[in-house]
Amino acid sequence: MPLYEYQCNSCGDQFELRQKFSDAPASECPKCGGEVTKLISQAGFSLKGGGWYNDGYGSKKSSDAPACPSGGSCAGCPSASA
Repeated sequence: MPLYEYQCNSCGDQFELRQKFSDAPASECPKCGGEVTKLISQAGFSLKGGGWYNDGYGSKKSSDAPACPSGGSCAGCPSASA
């Protein structure tokens, strides 16, 4: 169930309510009984496990290794010994 944030227009108290999507919005403050306004707040969420969001683009594969800048003729390249 979503968590909604409200602020009382009379006493200024802010409070949160868990409500179903089908529930009507709150209309009165639980402290003073005054009229309330629904606030727009930042939603929080957490991504868990492995995936593209873990490092931004997914896991690196060995075939994605950068090519030798000199076209495979440097001493460290495996193609130099071939």
